[in-house]
Amino acid sequence: MSVIALGTGVGDEVTTRPQHRMNRRVWLRRWLPLWSMMALALIGLLVFFVYPLIANLYYSFTSYDLVTPPHWIGLKNYVFMFTKDPFIKKAAWNTFWFVIVLVPIRIVSALALAMLLTRRKRATGLWRTLFYVPALIPPVASVVAFVFLFNPGNGPVNKILGLVGINGPMWFNSAATSKPTLLLLGVWVAGDIMVIFLASLLDVPREQYEVASLDGANGRQQFWYITVPFISPVLLFALVTGIIGSLQYFTEAAVASMVASGKTGIAATQNQLLGYPGNSLLTYTQWMYSRGFASFQLGYAAAMAVILFIVAAAVMAVLLRRISVFSIDGK
Repeated sequence: MSVIALGTGVGDEVTTRPQHRMNRRVWLRRWLPLWSMMALALIGLLVFFVYPLIANLYYSFTSYDLVTPPHWIGLKNYVFMFTKDPFIKKAAWNTFWFVIVLVPIRIVSALALAMLLTRRKRATGLWRTLFYVPALIPPVASVVAFVFLFNPGNGPVNKILGLVGINGPMWFNSAATSKPTLLLLGVWVAGDIMVIFLASLLDVPREQYEVASLDGANGRQQFWYITVPFISPVLLFALVTGIIGSLQYFTEAAVASMVASGKTGIAATQNQLLGYPGNSLLTYTQWMYSRGFASFQLGYAAAMAVILFIVAAAVMAVLLRRISVFSIDGK
């Protein structure tokens, strides 16, 4: 028994060490090429995403103006944001308006255009190009063109309305109509979503519609029980990207405000009428930019960025959990 014990103890040690080295070589041969190919992407992720995210979280607890070193102040930035900032509620409401109004209308409009194009038999390529071209125009140029078209004094839209006896509204120069007018711009440049919907609709099997027609299903039933389930991944993509884009809505609202009011730069103070007219186009990201780079309150701007990140993450989490109602199997 002692010989067996001695043999198993020493023998196991002798045989397991080469086996361990062999397993390590197999592991390296299998995973080293993979990690080496991912190295640049991982470095970029760490440098350009993880580090800025952590640094922004740290700066949100400091008073920082880009000139003097950051000074730790704890939760004062967050307390001021939720209790004393006079414009944060207006900016948050305007951003929320673009999320709940602009995103659904853009998706519905793009889907309607895509469905119309799938039913056209002639000049489909021409119409597809005409609907898609506005999405290729730079945002600043498209906003400037829209402000000119909807100029209440000498814009072409009000002139045409005047020819038929209609007194045109103030459009971008009125707090009541500025956001709806910007909504028209969002629908006009919805060609990018339309092209994605069009590709998805053309992928739906035609046999499904033929069988549904034979069973007596009308157009509405075919849309809800065939079209929507098959294009649900694209709907989810459009919804997620639309919400994220609307939460970060900046360029169009800022340029429309500047051009309509005659300003040449993003205003930094209240008396420069940020978000003209009447703060109706003041979005959350505009106010965050103004606090950070116009007033040099980088710590406060970092706190606003943290809140925006939390809200976006929470909305995405809820959306991705509830979106299963659009799945093909209906579960």
